[in-house]
Amino acid sequence: MLPTILPIAKDLQPNVKGLPPAFVTPMKVSICFFDMQGSTGEFYSRAKDLGLIARRWNIIADFKVMSDEGKVAEAFKAGKCDGAVLSTLRAREFNKFMGSVDAVGGIPTYDHMRLLLKTLFDPKLEPLTISQPYQIVSVFPVGAQYLHIKDRNEEIEQLKGRKVSVINWDNSLASAMTKMGFEAVSSDVGGFTKPFNANEVDALVAPAMVYWPYELKQGLGDKGGIYSTPVAQMTASLVINRDALKKKSPDIDSRVAAFRAMTGQFQDEMLDKIFNTIDKNEKDVPKKYWMILEPEHEKSYQEALRQARIQLTKEGVYDVTMMKVLKKVRCKIEPNAPECSSNEE
Repeated sequence: MLPTILPIAKDLQPNVKGLPPAFVTPMKVSICFFDMQGSTGEFYSRAKDLGLIARRWNIIADFKVMSDEGKVAEAFKAGKCDGAVLSTLRAREFNKFMGSVDAVGGIPTYDHMRLLLKTLFDPKLEPLTISQPYQIVSVFPVGAQYLHIKDRNEEIEQLKGRKVSVINWDNSLASAMTKMGFEAVSSDVGGFTKPFNANEVDALVAPAMVYWPYELKQGLGDKGGIYSTPVAQMTASLVINRDALKKKSPDIDSRVAAFRAMTGQFQDEMLDKIFNTIDKNEKDVPKKYWMILEPEHEKSYQEALRQARIQLTKEGVYDVTMMKVLKKVRCKIEPNAPECSSNEE
């Protein structure tokens, strides 16, 4: 049976009678926050909601929003922030277990994502989220990454050997696409769509949220298309520096428990809004571009993703335990899937 998301967080207000001693004194924390659209971004607005919930636990969060994810990571590692919110692929350098959530094909649908988010609050998994001095206390959905192509009349098998542009958060996505038969070209978040729009590559892996800001209509043109089967999910992670927080509050375990509880409460209260935002982004993409794979092509596409994921796990890119967690989630929703009777993952 899956755990509930820390219901004790409900209705808790700061300084009420009976609060654990570690929570009575407010603790100010600085959190570097990545939003590709800066302080006007939709996801930064959700961060402000998280800040309001944090106050119920006497955590006063000062968000420093940046549109350059590399600067967020560097500021966090340099000790300029007590915590950071950044893409989970980027956060993998701080904790491999949680950083493997976005494995290719690991979370096929948003129903799987909802179930996974609840599963990750299982206390038995918490020790795996810590790689001293860092801990990833929670992940949040951003949206699926889809394969965009130049000519929707081409079969997916015809794309092998073609160039595909991906975000260079780390090498895992590029490696996965290479193992699927593409020639991966990686660029930073500010430039990964440019080769596609300039017709320098034949395909692009990107979430729907970038369609309008990055003018993907240029790359897709009249003939392009987007496969509706995700390559991978994109999530964001909240990472904390336990040593930095310990200097502010000796009872670090209680404070971390507060972080996990507040993010659990945030998901209870705000998850539907996040998914509504994702749904809106996907519906804002013109319908003509979305393509549904034929059943036989869907099966081979999913198998290619699975084989890439298995190989990357064997190579040590993805965390073995997280792959088992993802498989349990998939088999919980689709118990008759062939992989559920296989021991490959």
